[in-house]
Amino acid sequence: MRLHCKSSVRAAVAVLLASVATTSLQAADYTFRIEPAYPAERTAEIYAPLMTYLSKATGQHFTLVTARNYHFYWRDIQNKVKTDFSFDEAHLADYRIEKQQFEPLVHTAEPTSYTLVSNIDIGNKGTQGLVGHTIVTMGAPSLGYALLLQFYPNPILQPDIATTATSWRDATDRVFAGEADAAMIPTSLKDQFPNLTPVKASRTFPGQCITASPDVPADLRAKVKDALLKLDTDADASRLLFELGVTRFVPASAKEYAGDEQMLKSFIGYK
Repeated sequence: MRLHCKSSVRAAVAVLLASVATTSLQAADYTFRIEPAYPAERTAEIYAPLMTYLSKATGQHFTLVTARNYHFYWRDIQNKVKTDFSFDEAHLADYRIEKQQFEPLVHTAEPTSYTLVSNIDIGNKGTQGLVGHTIVTMGAPSLGYALLLQFYPNPILQPDIATTATSWRDATDRVFAGEADAAMIPTSLKDQFPNLTPVKASRTFPGQCITASPDVPADLRAKVKDALLKLDTDADASRLLFELGVTRFVPASAKEYAGDEQMLKSFIGYK
């Protein structure tokens, strides 16, 4: 009788352990890294609904990982810190695709470009009219910073570039506060401030791209892509799209981003 009871207990424990193991396999944890276009706390607030949405849609668990700033984000990319999914501008997305074999899943339907704006009258002098003035932007290697360097290829004829902005909107706030005479910001944000004069606009890039590590199972990559393509039809997740200024996600391909990673060649750590 005792032997029978012990056998029953062992059997029950085995079933429990098997159940736990199965649950763990069914709900693995995946990291999702977001380019630091906002302070870490704000990034977590904006993207928390997306993590919840993807968890429900795929049956897996997604952990949002934020970076203090672009310097740390770039360092983590170089050090190949565990990243299962990422959401990046074109140059960083292409770097992951070309150098680390990430798969592009979707990108925002809206293309990306940046515009140099100013609150001072520089007449028709263009970018040279700001030499000797302070331009504020986000740090290297953000796309805005990289494009600003392309606007001023001659180091002798460069403005004072201040990388003190904690977000793109913060850059405009610093102009209005008199801390800078100009700012390099996304063109979509420029359109919200008609009192800032556009000086020069960059070329257009495909929208921000969500990529997946080659270590992520193919079936999960497919599920995440499908869920993101349906995101605009989910009423509960619509706040996320509104926060991002995005109407929807569309399928992405490596070809769309080919060559954009070359913009990173001048930054320390590129290889």
